[in-house]
Amino acid sequence: MTTPLAELQALLTQPRQVFITTHHKPDADALGSSLAWAAYLKQHGHHVTVVTPSDYPAFLNWMGGNDEVVVYDKRQNDHQVRDLVQRAEVIFCLDFSCLARINEIGEYVRNAPGTKVLIDHHQQPEAFADISFSNPGAAATAELIFEIIRDLGDQAQVTKAMGEALYAGIMTDTGSFRHPSTSRNVHLIIAELLSAGIDLSAVHRRIYDSHSEIRLRFLGFVLKEKLVVNREFNTAYIAITRDELRAYDSKTGDTEGLVNYALSIEGIVFAAIFIDRGSAVKISFRSVGDFSVSDFSRQHFEGGGHHNAAGGISYLPLAPTVERFLGLLPQYKEQLVSEPVAAAPPVA
Repeated sequence: MTTPLAELQALLTQPRQVFITTHHKPDADALGSSLAWAAYLKQHGHHVTVVTPSDYPAFLNWMGGNDEVVVYDKRQNDHQVRDLVQRAEVIFCLDFSCLARINEIGEYVRNAPGTKVLIDHHQQPEAFADISFSNPGAAATAELIFEIIRDLGDQAQVTKAMGEALYAGIMTDTGSFRHPSTSRNVHLIIAELLSAGIDLSAVHRRIYDSHSEIRLRFLGFVLKEKLVVNREFNTAYIAITRDELRAYDSKTGDTEGLVNYALSIEGIVFAAIFIDRGSAVKISFRSVGDFSVSDFSRQHFEGGGHHNAAGGISYLPLAPTVERFLGLLPQYKEQLVSEPVAAAPPVA
């Protein structure tokens, strides 16, 4: 039986027109794995375009290849992106498990004639790919990208820029190596990336120590005024309105990680953040231990993700969305109050 690696190797034996995309509002793993994989394919003569379905945080702009990324905008480049998808011989889908995660581009990919390759670590992947590297046990998609390059026999071709992009993905998706997904394999890969000359402290500084003053004041406002703790259900949540986002000139990436502050409170098992984006309320869920936010989000908020970290969406206004969330908690009280308060932190 042919393995996915053998199928991929056969597919890439000659130069191809390649399209790489990743999920809406890309994080360090999504963008880092995409750019590192693009750089590898370019080394082998492939013509590669990376397209993101939305913008992404400015603190990721340092990654090698960032200046060549095409950011999809329905009004400005829809025709260009649709044409790129249609002409692509190979379409790589990185760090997402269902086509809905790439918005309008999803249907373009679904109907495209090119070979579709999924490389992802989320649960319950949609069956749209011709070749699939799906491993929910992996800490990050960047971990999978490194393994594929290594298993193709090309580890020596991982440059410093590629290594730093992969390191950024692994570092952030493991919560700086403190989440349960931080396996022996993760540390061995980081050791190999160090051999490629990556600068660990520089990557960490670019991602975590490059906030604007107003973003820090926004954080202070959120923690002081918006954090709600419900001890009856060992739950904490944050709900942010559009006016509050505007008041602090919030940009893409400014709300990233806020939900983890809610989860960091002693005794909290379940945390959520609700952000009013106008057309919908975007939701992030986190948990510790056995409580599955992936199941919770999938059942109630059209979402999914990892066991301890998931996203969702609501098309109700912000206040009714929060009310609906609170109304669901009694159904889960037994799970939430029986969970040990010292449980491990979540997967990102």
